[in-house]
Amino acid sequence: MFSSKSMKCNGINKYSYRYSVSASTKIQVSVSYLFEKNRLYTLHASVMCVAMYSVVLVFIPLSYRLPTALVPVSYNITLWPRLRPDPNTGLYIFTGHSTVEFECVDETELILIHSNKLSYTKLNNAHIVSLIASGGGSAPSIVSSWMQPKTQYLITQLNNKLTQGQKYQLYTEFTGELADDLAGFYRSEYQEDGVRKIVATSQMHPTHARKVFPCFDEPAMKAVFYITLIHPPGTVALSNGMEKEIVNTTIDGIAVTKTKFEPTKKMSTYLLAIIISDYTHLSYSQGDTLIRIWARRTAIEQGQGHYALNVTGPVLDFFQLYYNISYPLSKSDQIALPDFYFGAMENWGLVTYRETKLLYDPLTSSNRNKETTATIIAHELAHMWFGNLVTLQWWNEVWLNEGFASYVSYLGADHAEPAWNVKDLIILDEVHRVFAVDALTSSHPLSSKEDSIILPDQISEQFDVISYSKVHRAYYMYSITHYSMKNSDTVYNKIGNDLWNHLQMAVEANNVSLPRPVNDIMNCWVLQMGFPVVTIDTTTGKVSQKYFLLDPESNIKVKSPYNYEWLIPVRWMKSGEVQRDIWWLMEKEAVNLEMCNDSLWVLANINITGYYRVNYDHGNWERLITQLNSEHQVIPVINRAQLMDDAFNLARAQLVSTTLALKTTSYLLMETEYIPWQSALDNLHYYYLMLDCTEVYQPMQDYIKKLVTPLFLYFKNMTSNWTHIPDRLTDQYNQVNAIRMACRTGVTECQDLTTTWFKQWMDSPQENLIDPNLRSAVYCSAMAAGGEAEWEFGWWQFQGSSVASEASKLMSALACTKNKTLLERYLSYTLNPAMIRKQDATSVITSVASNRVGHSLAWDFVRKQWEYMFTQYGVGSFSFASMISEVTARFSTEAELQQLEEFVEENSAVGFGSATLAVKQAVERTKANIKWLHQNKQEILDWFNSQIQA
Repeated sequence: MFSSKSMKCNGINKYSYRYSVSASTKIQVSVSYLFEKNRLYTLHASVMCVAMYSVVLVFIPLSYRLPTALVPVSYNITLWPRLRPDPNTGLYIFTGHSTVEFECVDETELILIHSNKLSYTKLNNAHIVSLIASGGGSAPSIVSSWMQPKTQYLITQLNNKLTQGQKYQLYTEFTGELADDLAGFYRSEYQEDGVRKIVATSQMHPTHARKVFPCFDEPAMKAVFYITLIHPPGTVALSNGMEKEIVNTTIDGIAVTKTKFEPTKKMSTYLLAIIISDYTHLSYSQGDTLIRIWARRTAIEQGQGHYALNVTGPVLDFFQLYYNISYPLSKSDQIALPDFYFGAMENWGLVTYRETKLLYDPLTSSNRNKETTATIIAHELAHMWFGNLVTLQWWNEVWLNEGFASYVSYLGADHAEPAWNVKDLIILDEVHRVFAVDALTSSHPLSSKEDSIILPDQISEQFDVISYSKVHRAYYMYSITHYSMKNSDTVYNKIGNDLWNHLQMAVEANNVSLPRPVNDIMNCWVLQMGFPVVTIDTTTGKVSQKYFLLDPESNIKVKSPYNYEWLIPVRWMKSGEVQRDIWWLMEKEAVNLEMCNDSLWVLANINITGYYRVNYDHGNWERLITQLNSEHQVIPVINRAQLMDDAFNLARAQLVSTTLALKTTSYLLMETEYIPWQSALDNLHYYYLMLDCTEVYQPMQDYIKKLVTPLFLYFKNMTSNWTHIPDRLTDQYNQVNAIRMACRTGVTECQDLTTTWFKQWMDSPQENLIDPNLRSAVYCSAMAAGGEAEWEFGWWQFQGSSVASEASKLMSALACTKNKTLLERYLSYTLNPAMIRKQDATSVITSVASNRVGHSLAWDFVRKQWEYMFTQYGVGSFSFASMISEVTARFSTEAELQQLEEFVEENSAVGFGSATLAVKQAVERTKANIKWLHQNKQEILDWFNSQIQA
């Protein structure tokens, strides 16, 4: 029994406890206490009692952000992963020890350092940490050390305060699990030549370094890393730095290899990479930089790494010129992993990739795979400067890293492959994609307040389409180079203002005319969510702006500091003639008399240089549609795509009629360019989602069949009856669209073609004559038309494929079957990593959900398995946000809304983690879909019927 008495000290921050215990009894108290102003504190004490004792207990703020009293200088880390399971527990583990040197900048008697899921060894039968002062000084004694799992801290309490300006070294020894959860230090498995092999690899981003060693796990807390890896003889160890010393030795009678690496540059914990594998590599030197591509031995022997090796040099050259800074490291390693959660990760000097993103097989990979490899390498290498050399202060400004890298990845790929003209693809791949999310009230601004992004799940949520794709290209790029050079050894401080100030300097140095300072222009785009629709009335010249929402009746709960108004640059043309000057819309509405015309058409946002949609008066819309149907090439190809995308989304927002939106597609009978066609198909995809289980489905199919048949015949003729590959990359992409949609809408010649090709492959499994560019479309079409035999053959080929891109095509195609039993079986495989890798489970589930036959099956599966997937697989395995978004994409009835709301309520205790925002967006989107279907279904049916009969 013990009693307590509170006492004031500096405003109620200590408690005195009096209790009676036996001598030499250890007392440990650990409770949570709700303190003044709703701040939650942890109460902890650990003392050895020898008599009646009065103890002062210390309150520690339960904060998810590190205090600023300590700043890391360096880490000296040794890790030893076991590539065989422990005979007693069956678990794969790693052991390690770490010394972190830090400087005390503010006196404190507490050391807080991140740690999660690590077991610590007591040192000298005392504490789990030891502390010494650097340079031979004295350090305070350790009173106690303990774990705080909720905030993921290892906390050390000292008997005296650390000295300001003094450096100290904290030493720990620990054990962790080398799990298959794709987070922290984890294991990846694969089969090669009938042998099961293990890769010990890492994913520290964004908050998983603390799962590997105790660290100051925040991006601004940069330090130098000295890494040593212990591994089985014959395996290769890699890290951020170059291998410096490799020694064969024994530890506890076990033969091992010990590899030490050069110290890293000063960098954030999330950029650390450590890998042990049986891999081999390709390499060459470019100047002073060693470039290496690592992969499974079979993949390297088959030549799957050559394209990545060849494209890396030109991309590095481009960025060195672009930033005007030399590549800062001695080597550039890139490695393809069998199991990897993200597409790639920009670890400094050792970039990690999914196999499908890095490897390219010239015999079986498509040119789409090739383009993906080039652009993702460019994206990750862009981070070597902007992200790694210069780093964001906190995760609330992820867009500065990822939005910039997304943009310049197209520039880097364009430099390496100029014939592709990939820069135009930004509109489809980035702008249209982000418009769809940013038009919801559950969107978010690019920049948020630091204290609103605290928890690990909140941090993970920031890596969404908004952060990656909402890029304001007109102003973003003026002086990144200047900014990077000035800040190369630091992190951003008050990053937005710093960047805008440097952009302003570049504007002034280049005599660029802007109506307001850069800061004023950019903040209205960065600090409020969403985007405007600019409406031009050519009868009066009136130009106005309005916050664009897909559901105009939705409740806007987030207040904007700019009242949802923007400073908008308008580039425009009149009947084919581009106007010389950019016109600025600086307020809610204004008048531009040059746009006033009742006979010539006006087209705004030329080549989509501004982040907004454009609406017109009905007369101007009709003139634009007439131009499309008469001589569509007069309108720039990107704007042909944008006219359809704007019209369809304006119709969903009830700003124009659905009939008008549909009329913008009628000219596609004459269109052969990829970007407009893809824009049309992306928008008609929403119609499929909403209408393919209604009576509208067949008339819609008939109309699209009418549009796509000329395109199918165009490519048949261009390729001499499918025997040649089109020269242009975009023609190759549109050929895939032609076959996919012709087969999907019932063009008999297309269906006969794809089933014949697939049967030929089934008859000669070792000789696949289907063109790699067409395989994704052909496999899906044949699987949809076939039965169990075709599915089993596809599954057999998937299991035996040694090329990741080919396996990916087959994996998607298996979800195209119309056999519900096979789809249910396929869904069940996602719970067995031996059948479907954890990294691919989300893709399989969403692919089944995209099949009109499999949608309800996928939803039932997610509802039934949510708790198991969420708790057992964890954030590193499933992309829960994309799974929720895709599985609920078809919801358009009150019954489905009720099911969704019940699902949310039933799993509130389990939680949704990084999918929390996606769940809110799914509810909002479903409500909007219900309204849209009720308002538009009959009008759409009537229009499709009228077009078929015409």
